[in-house]
Amino acid sequence: MEIWKRNLWLLWVGCFITAASFSMVIPFLPLFLIHMGVNEHLEMWSGLIFSSAFLAGAIAAPYWGAMGDKYGRKPMIVRAGFVLCVIYLLTSLVTNPYQLLGLRVLQGLLSGFIPGSIALIGTNTPEDKMGYAMATISTSTATGSILGPLLGGVIANIFGSRIAFASAGVFVLMSALLVLFWVKEEKFVPSKGRNSIIGSMKMAANNRPFMVILGLMLLTQFSVMTIEPVLPLYIVQIGSSLEDASLMAGIVFSLVGVAGVLFASRWGKLADKIGFHQILFIGLLAGGLGNLAQIPFHDIWGFSIVRFVYGAFFCAVFPALNGLIIRTTAIEFRGRAFGLSQTANMLGGMLGPLVGGAISGMFSIHSVFWVTGILLIIAAGAAYWSKGSATQRAYDA
Repeated sequence: MEIWKRNLWLLWVGCFITAASFSMVIPFLPLFLIHMGVNEHLEMWSGLIFSSAFLAGAIAAPYWGAMGDKYGRKPMIVRAGFVLCVIYLLTSLVTNPYQLLGLRVLQGLLSGFIPGSIALIGTNTPEDKMGYAMATISTSTATGSILGPLLGGVIANIFGSRIAFASAGVFVLMSALLVLFWVKEEKFVPSKGRNSIIGSMKMAANNRPFMVILGLMLLTQFSVMTIEPVLPLYIVQIGSSLEDASLMAGIVFSLVGVAGVLFASRWGKLADKIGFHQILFIGLLAGGLGNLAQIPFHDIWGFSIVRFVYGAFFCAVFPALNGLIIRTTAIEFRGRAFGLSQTANMLGGMLGPLVGGAISGMFSIHSVFWVTGILLIIAAGAAYWSKGSATQRAYDA
């Protein structure tokens, strides 16, 4: 098997395990707080502990990207895997919310397994296979995010929440060892000079096409995440009982991921033929129209079908954005580029739920679908405009 293909499938397994480990513990954070005796301000603690890792990750991602450009992406992936293992194991031992908050902040500051994996694939894959590779690696995180909560629920139900956290640490250690012993980074060109965060931002600011991609990354993630806090409430409104709302919300959420697993590689192969810009435009436009199409449905089955169709198109967006990052950046800047994209992604992931909850509270849940749909259509227009007005900076990987 060719080295780039072996790397792709090994990192697919590693990213799948990492995403599953992350998603298998997230649903139990509020319950974990209750088990530790937190009865006052539970909602505040839950929100703070959940969001702290994203904020810390947004701050630290460019730094680890710069280290990847200087010392190699593989060492940064292995470092992140070992760090996550230790953090999950320590989390299983915490006795108060302050310890849990501190570990969550450290998790955000020191992680970076998945962005490092994407950067390594982006610099070690033939140009004519880049779309396929970016789409394939995106299915690993989607699959892990779908199966993670199920796996975590089973472990927590049988052994308890603390064992679920410890298990997540063991799983991530396995993914780190997989990369350490079998992934080979061939095309590594160390960046010259001092790789500071300020310097990285200045270099990015001078690359207009790349800055457009970062803006689209933030806007897209922000748009998608506005739905997160209100979807379970909307499912109750359209006919699901309160007792079944959590189960139905989980099913509806997973439909988008299942569609991504089924269709992402097809979009990737098409991107290799017609280009990432065209695929990005199609995905964003269909995603916007798909959100608007969900508004008229007032039964759970019709709504679920539309969500699945929406997922089948929208799964093209993030692989296309990652592909355009590769197309618009030099190979020695690529780690920093994906670090900055991770920052944009996390900022969108933080702000989206806050704004979605506020809009729903001030107006209605339907208004959130309107806002999300319109924002994605605006993003599609920006993607189309950027293709026509900006000269793409293409570098050989």
